[in-house]
Amino acid sequence: MNIEHLKRFVAVAETLSFSKAAKQLYIGQPGLSQSIAKLEKVIGIKLLERTRQTVKLTNAGIVFYREAKK
Repeated sequence: MNIEHLKRFVAVAETLSFSKAAKQLYIGQPGLSQSIAKLEKVIGIKLLERTRQTVKLTNAGIVFYREAKK
């Protein structure tokens, strides 16, 4: 995990959209999705619930977001 992973997670958490977060960060959506998946794998916790149309923070994601913002 590095600072870029945290920045990317925070952007997704705040927008609740991979496409909006990717535009905000000036990166491609596939790269952003891979980065978040890698972060979840490294920490061993699912941070986001994804469907085709929505993105929601899990309870762990809410806690992680608060800590990442610090």
